[in-house]
Amino acid sequence: MSRPVIRRADTRDAPAVAELWLQSYRAALPTVRLVHTDDQVRSWIRGVVIERQETWVICVGDEIAGMMALNGDHIDQFYLAPSRRGQGLGDLLIAHAKTLRPEGLSLWTFQVNEAAVRFYARHQFRETARTDGLQNEEQEPDIRMEWTPVVLEP
Repeated sequence: MSRPVIRRADTRDAPAVAELWLQSYRAALPTVRLVHTDDQVRSWIRGVVIERQETWVICVGDEIAGMMALNGDHIDQFYLAPSRRGQGLGDLLIAHAKTLRPEGLSLWTFQVNEAAVRFYARHQFRETARTDGLQNEEQEPDIRMEWTPVVLEP
């Protein structure tokens, strides 16, 4: 495997990022309803996620293997290609996010996505809230997780 590279996404990446998002969503969340059509997702990835948020991709060779979108101190989107899970790429993206937001980060993940909850917990995110899902489009119970850096007293 060639050395992974993290870089800012631009609109030229939108088609690949959208396909990665769709594949990853379906693989990780098979029981969660996708409330938008594939074409609506593609348009949203291009016009909102990439154009309006701070979106990063992790590339292995010419392949976009993962993506992360930051909206302030919130990780709004975080997806890896299903074939790239377990290779440390997610670890690299989270480390990058912590470098970019050293004061702390937050995110929401679905309760049913136990692998994601474990992943974030391994990276020192702690659960701060649970909901019944009535406030999200999917109507799926979710969990808010936050990471705050450990400050050592002198």
